[in-house]
This record gives sequence, structure tokens and C-alpha cells, in this order.
Amino acid sequence: MNTARSVRVLAGYDGSLPSGAALDAAAVLLPSAQAWIAHFWTAPFADEAVRRQLRPRVTGRDELVAAIEREGAEEGERIAGTGCVLARAAGWAPEPVIERVYGGIGFAIAELAEKKAADVVVVGSRGLGGARAVLGSVSDVVAHYTPRPVLVIPYPLISDDRADLAAGPVLVGWDGSPGAQRAVRAAETLFAGRPVMLAAVTDEPVAPPAGHELERLPAKHRHFTPGRTVAEALAAHARRRHAAVIVVGSRGHDAPREILLGSTAMATLHHAHRPVLIVHDTTGDEPER
Repeated sequence: MNTARSVRVLAGYDGSLPSGAALDAAAVLLPSAQAWIAHFWTAPFADEAVRRQLRPRVTGRDELVAAIEREGAEEGERIAGTGCVLARAAGWAPEPVIERVYGGIGFAIAELAEKKAADVVVVGSRGLGGARAVLGSVSDVVAHYTPRPVLVIPYPLISDDRADLAAGPVLVGWDGSPGAQRAVRAAETLFAGRPVMLAAVTDEPVAPPAGHELERLPAKHRHFTPGRTVAEALAAHARRRHAAVIVVGSRGHDAPREILLGSTAMATLHHAHRPVLIVHDTTGDEPER
């Protein structure tokens, strides 16, 4: 990424309150960004209220389907336009992108991020837990399947966490792996000007990169999945240090295993309750610890 230009953001927006709140929070973390505000609508457009109004006005199924899809496209333009208004008010330079899909919105966002060569993808999350998290959300799919850094903004953010967005430091989970090294570089590039703190939850000897200090965190609770143990320690430390965002590296080579068993990256998404940046190491072959 070139630090001489604005950060290029691809932000998913569906018109909901959580997605609007994600735009607002991301604009604080990534000020003055160039942004694509992307809305994905599923064909055929399935709003029942619209269908009821159209049925008496058209003749035949084909004409009804065409009318429904026309309304879906226009609704998509309105939603993306609203997202651009919000993004512009928050200080971004936005451009709307409307994509017609037949399902798999998370995959569509990942593909669009590659097409646009986005520096970072922004998605909102309703903070699903338990069985609903195991089944996967759009934010989970995006985090797994795009090699681009993914910034996930949970909803809702409580007032203390929102206050930390403005000037809080960046907390990076560190284990010495290539993924952690990429996470540090991404944190320094995307959040330029903010202090970057490194923290490790491990009994193994690990050294920080040159120019950085490393804090070792105790694990209060030992869970069946090591990822959750690390995630909870990072989340607690982020609250104590008023971190604006947590950055974690992920090898991301085995998405089904991570969804079912929980990697450090995915566990952090589900337990941090504050913005999390997932940075993939696309060169490593070892399974994530």
C-alpha cells in the first residue's frame, strides 16, 4: 500500500442501523479515505410489499419478474446513495457500487475487494455468538475469504468503546508468526499516527520486531480452544488500555475448521466487542494455533 495516497476502503452497506454505525466508526479510524460504498441486492428482489403493488399492474410472470428486478435495482441505488451521504458526512470521499447477486453476499464482497484492489474491507457485525456464530455471518465469510485486511465493526459499540475510537492506540496480537508480522505492518500503515502496542498471550519465548515493546498477558481462563483463550486476554487488555482497534493475523487456509473450532482471529471477532482488523498471511502453510 502506498502511504502517499488516501486509504482505499470497500465498505459493505445494507441500509441497516448496524451498517450505518460501521461506516461512522470506520471513518473515525480511517479518516479522509477514498471509499466504495457497496450494496448487494439479491435477485429476484423479494420485498413482499413491492410484489403486492406490482401484481395488479403487470401481465404474466415474466413481466412481474422483470418489474420486481427493476425495483430491486432502483432500491439498491437508493440504499447505496444513502450510504454515500453518511460516508461523505463522516469525511470520506465515497463512490456507490451496486451489485446484483443470487446469494453469498460475503463471497461477493470478497470478490469485489479484489476487483477494486481495496486496501481494507469494512463490514459491520451484529456480534453473533454461540450456534449462530458457528453457522457463519457475512462478516465471518468476508474475513475468511478475502486476502485483503478486513475491519469488522461490531454493533452495538457501547459509549466507552466509541470514545476510544478517536484517539485510542492500536493493539496487535503478537506471536512472532508471519501473520503477526503482516498485522503489525498493516496496523502501522492503515492507522498511521496512532501508537501501536504489541501483546502476547503465550508461555513460549517470542521477541518483538525491532522498535517495538512487547507486553505479555496472563490467560485468566484456559478454554478448550486456544484461540478463545488468547482472544479473551486481548479483549480484556484492549479495554484496560482503551485501544481503538485490535489487530490480529490469520493464516486463514482452513475456513471450515476455523468456523467450527475457532481460530484466534475468529475468536477475537466474536469476543472483543470492539473493532477488529483481520490481516491474512497468504504465504504461510502451518495451521493457526
